[in-house]
Parts: sequence; structure tokens; C-alpha cells
Amino acid sequence: MGSNVKRIIILLILFMVVAVGGIVLYDNIQSSQEVEEAAGIEESASENAESMQIGDDPRAFLGDETFFEPDKKPYSSIEKMDGKNLSLLMTSVQKDLRIQIVDNAGKLVTGEEFCVVLNGNKEYKDEDKDGIIYIEYLRSGEYEVALKEASGYRVPETNAHITVKQSVEYVVIDDIDLLILTEDEVDAELEDLEANDAVDDADKSEITGMQEGNATSKTGIDVSKWNKEIDWDKVKKAGVEFAIIRVGYRGATTGALIEDPYFEANIKGAIRAGIPVGVYFFTQAVNTVEAVEEASMVTALCKDYKITYPVFIDVEGLGGSGRADGLDVETRTAVSKAFCATMESAGYRAGVYSSRNWLNDMLDMNELRDYIVWLAEYRDVPIYQGYYHMWQYTSKGSVDGIEGNVDFNLSYLRIEDTASPILLEEEPEEQEGEGEAETQEAVPEDEITEPNPIQGAENAEW
Repeated sequence: MGSNVKRIIILLILFMVVAVGGIVLYDNIQSSQEVEEAAGIEESASENAESMQIGDDPRAFLGDETFFEPDKKPYSSIEKMDGKNLSLLMTSVQKDLRIQIVDNAGKLVTGEEFCVVLNGNKEYKDEDKDGIIYIEYLRSGEYEVALKEASGYRVPETNAHITVKQSVEYVVIDDIDLLILTEDEVDAELEDLEANDAVDDADKSEITGMQEGNATSKTGIDVSKWNKEIDWDKVKKAGVEFAIIRVGYRGATTGALIEDPYFEANIKGAIRAGIPVGVYFFTQAVNTVEAVEEASMVTALCKDYKITYPVFIDVEGLGGSGRADGLDVETRTAVSKAFCATMESAGYRAGVYSSRNWLNDMLDMNELRDYIVWLAEYRDVPIYQGYYHMWQYTSKGSVDGIEGNVDFNLSYLRIEDTASPILLEEEPEEQEGEGEAETQEAVPEDEITEPNPIQGAENAEW
């Protein structure tokens, strides 16, 4: 019996060893299958991820190590590339091309040597870094303009196209505002020089007192920054019937277009006081292209005001110091004609101001016979033999409201004095009980009153 017990115990031990071995083997097989399945799932997930679009996996943010860390900037490289957007404004007057590089606000971008390419081959640089590239002597026709890449800026993706004109068209340049400077931006002592042609031609018979107007003439003044601050109400009460105000000038040295620093104050003050106004521009244009620019500047600065009298181009010499002093008669006449034609195409009446000697010797007045003539001659009776419609008879006048000397003029133009005092900045308050018609009568229209065209400038009637 003892041997049977031993045999049974041995069998039980063997069974248990086999059972344990089976269990271990089964566990190993299961673990191996799970690893293979996990690898397959990962490989499948990797393949699916390649075909998935952003947003398909709602738990993807958990794998973005920067999602919960706002201090990290994964898009900093994009921020560094965000430069200024550039655009090109282009104009052509006659066989030329002016290209202005502007930013999002429409302002010239200066301080960079930009470069443009015409028709894919010819390069032109902004060597003075003023934001303007001016190209002369081009053939007329169609041109394609590309702005080359510039560090820190985004250039237009598509090329611009423009037609270079064969001949001058006397029309206003729309974006001339970008070329207009203030005296703070230039050296005014070098740009705004004094003209003395009429003074040098004066004799001892010059009348310096203000002559009273009559049925055939009106008395007026012309003013600029040289007259400084003006009390226009006192000027009006003193008997002044019209004023010709300087808009600006072209620099005698650089040729820049510069606004008279007192223009705005003068034109607002005169209109507010009820004095009819005209304007003038001192030219230093050396060709008809620049004359069109000057006229365009005048229209840009005068568009908000009622201009009753003509717009004049002031043609004088600067004693050899002006960039236009050396022009021949033909070119100077063409410049004056281009200015006047451009002004009249914009709806204004235009004319030429100059001294007796310059009207005789420096201009071909036959070519300018269709425009108003404003003569500067300082003597009691002019000896100029040509026609004229306004006469500046002295530069030594004196009138209440202006400190120092002022120019006096007589106008023979038949312009009705329809101006009345008007506030430009503030609207008059409507009183209780006043009707709409009554209010409108108190504030006259301030649109430009167009004069009747004259039939040849010999006829001074409007």
C-alpha cells in the first residue's frame, strides 16, 4: 500500500508541473499576439494619419506640446515675414513715366533704394530714396512695370501696366498730392527767392496809395507768406474788393512743389470776410510736363474753395538763380500755355502774370492771347503796349490789416462781387422759428462759380 501512495504522489507532482508549464506557455502566446496586434494598429494609425486632414482627430491637440504653453510661439517665423505692403502709382504726361512707391495708407515710402523693371529687362532705381522713380525719354506705348523684391516689404504679386503718352494732354494729375511738400520739408531760403523785375522797371511816378474802384475797375491786393498774418476783416473794411492769393511755388533750386505756408489761412480768411479771391502759382517749370504738375497742384489745393477770379501762373526771373531763368521764349511760352490749358480743362479761368519787360521780351504773347493777362508795371500810367486785364501798379501799398507793404492791383474784368461773409469751420446755429430757406440764404454756396468764356483775351469781359 505504501508503494501505491508514492506512485500517486509522483503522478500528481508531474501533472502539476505539466499544468504550470501549459499555463506559462499559453500566457506567452497571448502576449505575443497582443504585441503584434498593437504594432498593426499603430502602423494602421500612422497610415491613416497621413490621409487625415487637420481637425479630423478631435484629440490631436493632446499631442501638441505647445498647446498648454502660451509662452511658446510656433508661428514666430510668420510674424517676422509680415512686412509693409507696397503699391505702385504711375502717371505719364509726355514720353515719360513717374512711378511712386506707396504703402497701405497711400503714403510715399522713403529711405529705400527701390528698383523697378520695365517690360522684363530694363531696371531703374530710386537712387535718391525719395519713393519716386522718374523715367524720361521713353517711347510711347504700353509698358509692364514690376517692383523688385525689397527686404522687409511685400511687393505686388502681379505686374502693373500703363500707357506712356506720345504728347502732352492738359489734364490734371490725380495723385499729385504725393508730390506737394511743405516748407518744413525743404530749405525755403534756397527755394523761394525774390523776383524784382517789376521793381527794377519802376520809375518815380509809381502810385503807392490805394486807388478806388469805379464802374470799370475794382481795387484788390495780392498776398503770400511775405505778408505774414492778415486781419481780413480789416482789409475788407479798408475797401479791398478782391484778393489774389499765392497757392505755392516750385523750388528755384530743386524744383520741388511747395505749398505757401500761409495759403490756407489766407484763402479761408478772405472768403470768411466776404472778399472774392483768385490764386497764383510761382512757376519754375522747365518744360510742359512740369507745368501740368504745377496746375495739378493748384487744383488739388483749391478744390474746396470758391475761386471767383482767375488762376494765374507767375512768370518771372530770379536774377539768374532760378532753374527756369535760362529758358528760351518758345519753351517759356509753352510752359505758360500748358499751365493755363490744364487749369481751364479743370474748370477754372486761367491767366499769366508778369512784368512789362518779360511780357515784351520773354514770352510770345500771340500764343497766349486766349488767356487773362495780369501786368506788373510800377508807374502812374503803363507804357506796355499789349493788352492786359489786371494791373499791379505798386508793391509799396499800405492797407489796414496788413503789416508792411502790400501789392495793389486794378482789375478791369467784369466780375460781380457776389461774395458774402461765411464761416468755413463752423456752421451757423439755426435760431428757433427760422425756416430752412432762411438758413440756406445765410450760407451761400461755396462751389466754384464758372465765369463766361471770353472771345479772345483782348476782350476783358466775363
